[in-house]
This record gives sequence, C-alpha cells and structure tokens, in this order.
Amino acid sequence: MFHDADALLLARIQFGFTVSFHFIFPAFSIGLASFLAVLEALWLKTGKTIYLDLFKYWLKIFAVVFAMGVVSGIVMAYQFGSNWAVFSDKAGPIIGPLMAYEVLTAFFLEAGFLGVMLFGMQKVGRRLHFFATLMVAVGTAISAFWILSVNSWMQTPSGYAINPEGQFVPADGWLPIIFNPSFPYRLVHTVIAAYLTTALMVGAVGAWHLLRDSTHQHARKMFSMAMWMAALVAPVQIFVGDQHGLNTLEHQPAKIMAMEGHYQSHPDGAPLLLFGIPNDAEQRMEHAIEIPKLGSLILKHDPDAPLAGLDSIAPENRPPVKVVFWTFRIMVGLGLLMFALGAWSLLARARHKLYEWRGLQRFAVWMGPSGFIAVIAGWMTTEIGRQPFTVYGLLRTADSASPLAAPAVGASLVAFVVVYFAVFGMGSWYLLKLMSRPPHPHESDPPNAPAHAAGITPGPALAAGGPSSTKERPHD
Repeated sequence: MFHDADALLLARIQFGFTVSFHFIFPAFSIGLASFLAVLEALWLKTGKTIYLDLFKYWLKIFAVVFAMGVVSGIVMAYQFGSNWAVFSDKAGPIIGPLMAYEVLTAFFLEAGFLGVMLFGMQKVGRRLHFFATLMVAVGTAISAFWILSVNSWMQTPSGYAINPEGQFVPADGWLPIIFNPSFPYRLVHTVIAAYLTTALMVGAVGAWHLLRDSTHQHARKMFSMAMWMAALVAPVQIFVGDQHGLNTLEHQPAKIMAMEGHYQSHPDGAPLLLFGIPNDAEQRMEHAIEIPKLGSLILKHDPDAPLAGLDSIAPENRPPVKVVFWTFRIMVGLGLLMFALGAWSLLARARHKLYEWRGLQRFAVWMGPSGFIAVIAGWMTTEIGRQPFTVYGLLRTADSASPLAAPAVGASLVAFVVVYFAVFGMGSWYLLKLMSRPPHPHESDPPNAPAHAAGITPGPALAAGGPSSTKERPHD
C-alpha cells in the first residue's frame, strides 16, 4: 500500500487534513471567548440573570472547543518535524521565534486565566472573574495575531536575508517580518470570520430552540444577539474581503488569476467568471458564464483596465486552478448568504416579527455550519493558491518536504484519519448534545471542577457547596 504513491502529495494531504480539523476549533473559540466576555459584561452592568445563564451555558461549550483546538494544534508541530523538516530548517529562524511569541504571550495568558474562568465563579470576586474571562478573550486574539503573522510572512515574505546555509534570517529587525504586506488584511479578515462563525452557530442554536418554543426567553436573547452580529458584521466582512483581494492582486497576482479562473490575459478588460469548469491540462475554462468587464471593474476599479492571466506566468510557477476556483466561490457564496440572513433579520426586527418568522429561523439553523465551511474554503483558497511555494516565490513545496518514502507518510496519514475521526468525532457529538439542550434559568457551572490543584485544596468553597453549586448569590 502507498508504494506507488507520491510522498509529497501524501504529505500535503496529511497537512491539509489536520489543519482543516484544527482550524474550525480556533475559529469557534476566538469568537466564543469574546461572546462570553460580552455576556458577562452585560450581566455585571444590568444585573439580569439571563446573561449569566447564557454565559454558563456557552462556557461549557467553550471548554470543549478550546480543549479540542489545543489538542489538534499540537499535531502541527509534529508534522513540521516529520514531513516538513527541510522547511523547518530553512524557515525556522523566522517561523520559530514567531511561534514562540505566540506561546509566551497568548497561550500562557489563556492557560493562566482559563481555570479561573471555568471554575472560579464561586471562588473569586465578580470583577476578578470578569477580568479572567476578558484575558482569555484577549489571549485568543493575540494567538490569532501571531499565527496569522507567520502565515502572512509565508505568503508575502519581507524583512529577511538568506544566510550561507540557505536559511531565512531576520535582516532589519522583526517589525518588517511581523507586519509583512498581507498581514493586516489577513488578520482582520480572519478574526471577523471567527466572529461571524460564532454568531451563526449561536444564532442557529437559538433558532433551533425557538422553533420548539417561540416564547423561550433565553433562546430569544441568543437569537437576537446573533442576528445583530450577522447584520452588522457580514457587510463589513464583504468590504474587508474586497480589500484583502486587492492586496493579493498586488503581491500574489497568480493566486488571483487562479481564483478568478483567468487562464488568458485580458488586455481590454477582464470579465467576471461566475461559473465554469477549469481545464488545467488545456489551460482554458469550459462552459464559462461571465459578465464582460466586471472583473477589471472589481479588481482595478476600471472596466477597461488590462488584467494579466496565467499565460503571463511560467508554467512551473502556476497554481492549480480547479480547487482554488471553486473554494473561492464557496466562500463568497456563503458570505452573500450570511449577508442575506442579516438583512432578513433586520426586516423581521423592523416589523416586530423576529421571533415569529419561522422561515427566518429555519434559514438561521441551516446557516449554522456555514461559518466553518467558509473558513475552511477560504483557507484552502489561500494555501493552495500559494502553490507551488511554501514561502511565496522563494521556497518550493517540493523542496520543503522531508526525504521520506511514500509508505511512511501514507501510514501516518491513515493513523491521523482514524484517530481524528474517532476523537474529534466524539467531541463534536458531545458539542451537539450540549447545544441540543436549551439554556435554563439558574444554569449550572461547568461540571467536574478540580477539587485539588497545584497543592491547594479549595476547602471553604467545597464546604459551602462546591464548585458545582447552583446557588445564586442574593443580589443575582
């Protein structure tokens, strides 16, 4: 088995498979951490226990999502050392410190306050607990900052030199490396995507329970908050995505050509290809449905502006079009549906029908997973569109892989597939089980709070009812 397979292709499939699994959990936890901070802030400000109930309900879900994100992320480091050792050696002096900054700042911040956030509601004061929740939310954002800085540098490398050993090393300090040309656009686009992903999931859960009981106050509050988020943020995301595309056209034009499906150059203005079947072998688009001049109008704000195609790039440097063309359309299509959901909710709200229009609620339920699909489609567009390079224009993917035989890579790929579907399949089933139950008044704390940690036993708290106590404080 795998004796005749391509080791490089298997290594790429393995990395893509594990990253796709991993990516959905941080995307959810980044948005969920901020949502929890907002809920706790509203509870502290208004004193309304409905916000505390929702906080405790989503806190249990956050704990599972965060844990699966950490576990699935550890595998990335393993693969850098096993399948991509050449890349790790050459780019390590740049990538290594940035990843270390992520651990030193974000992960330590998250880990330091996560225990207080999960189990400290009955052990510390309200303000200190809110501070812990806020720090976890800030930590997830800082983590996104460093990870996206790394990825952006691989897309648009800057501030580097190459030493005699062929390694990328800092040339003019770290700022040009961290704040490379595509970093601001990629960071904003990804973080907003995480917020939208969370809003759609919260909205779907709220809508699901509203369809069963339209008077359920907690479901109403969840649904209303999520629809506000979709209505306000989806248009912003479309604008940010457009700016990100213009930046990509400037720094990675081949990726834009693949996304748009332009095999040939258009000296008198490029059309916008709505549909087509890419034919990489013959370098042409079959059954194309296009709008004349609109491609140049969107990308260069001039319908007659010339737009180069893949025929202007050496064949060995062209990215594959098929996957990039379709994943880009999946992402954009879902983004337009998110915009439609937000606009529909505004109309329903204006007519005081937000909790009565069953069609809107069913649409929100169907849109629940759309954020996850969109972020994976967007990630595939970005990463496959960068091919055939790991460090754009400088280090080829074929020159980045470890000299491993196909059976070795294939065996670890099979092991990952089996373990991931077993472990994360059960985790996802448990998440759905948690979300299938509606939040209740006096929602309980997360279960299984530690009775003994770091040599300290929280005796007084346990004596007063334990960490799982559901007793409300008098002023709640």
